[in-house]
Amino acid sequence: MIGFISRLFARREPAISEASARDAAALAALHDASFRRGWSEQEVDALLIDRHVIAHRALAGTRLAGFIMSRVVEDEAEILSVAVAGPQRGRGLARNLLNLHLRRLAGLGARAVFLEVDEHNDPAIRLYRRAGFHEVARRANYYPGASGGVTALVLRRDLS
Repeated sequence: MIGFISRLFARREPAISEASARDAAALAALHDASFRRGWSEQEVDALLIDRHVIAHRALAGTRLAGFIMSRVVEDEAEILSVAVAGPQRGRGLARNLLNLHLRRLAGLGARAVFLEVDEHNDPAIRLYRRAGFHEVARRANYYPGASGGVTALVLRRDLS
């Protein structure tokens, strides 16, 4: 009986799988909750049906726990967004999504991956640095901020 109860309340790792256009509403809602300027369902849907875009989602039961989305052109990829739902943050889900996603991008022939991240987003910067990304440029006033624009760090990781 105790085993049954502990399994019932045990936290299971969210299941990661490829996202599709059916996930557009959920991804848009999570993106909107995670960033100053969220994406609409129509914007997410347009990305998900683009043949150059690949996305992975993490489901905790039937609830979206996180996602990652990239665009691949030739041998380069750009991570467009990574978002993890509040209750799932700090548990390694972003790292798991990123690791699986990078393997998939490499399998598609990407040799380099780029992304932009808010220079003040310390958890994301730590995640990317631990995954082997390094700064290659800065974009001043890239993100809107309460007191003006916020600088984005442009990060790169080679996959080959």
